[in-house]
Formats: sequence, C-alpha cells, structure tokens
Amino acid sequence: MSDIADALVEERNGTIISIDVTAGARAGLFPAGYNEWRKAIGCRVTAQAHEGKANKAIIALIADSLDLPASSISIQSGATSSQKRVLIAGIVKNDLLLRLNSLGM
Repeated sequence: MSDIADALVEERNGTIISIDVTAGARAGLFPAGYNEWRKAIGCRVTAQAHEGKANKAIIALIADSLDLPASSISIQSGATSSQKRVLIAGIVKNDLLLRLNSLGM
C-alpha cells in the first residue's frame, strides 16, 4: 500500500506537493493516482504544455479540486518538466492529507 504522505512536505509557508503531470489528457483530473517510485501524485490537464498553458491549468485544477483560491497555489520547481513541486500556501500537511483523502486518495 502506497502512502501519499510521502508526496507532501510541510514548509514554513504551507505544504509542497510533488506531482507527476500528464498534459494534453482527454479530461482534467486531480488527484489522478499515486506514483510510489517517484513519490508523486498524478495530475492530468487537457491543456498542452505550450507557453505555460498547462501550468495555469494545473493551478486552476488543484485549486478547484481542493476548494482553495488559485492565489494560494504556485509552482515552485519543474515549470518545464512533467514532474513538479507545487506549493499550497497556508495549509499544513495533515490538513492537506485530509483533503486529498476526501477526494479518494
């Protein structure tokens, strides 16, 4: 059994989520499974990885899924990669874990 808590790191400003992104998917979905080797939560967006469109879609999708304002979400690293670290500002790891579990993780 995988432990999604390994994909979360609490920091002073909030919690970082490691995500593994599929751009150009048929439908947007977050969370979209868990990759136990990469210790990353899956994220699928319909936008193409071109001129930042997928990154904007990732932020909007995560915000909508977690019922948080998009302004509290930012990509900390991996802007041009499918593997990203996303900061969820103002939320502690345990609270984020509860929200993810309520979404079926």
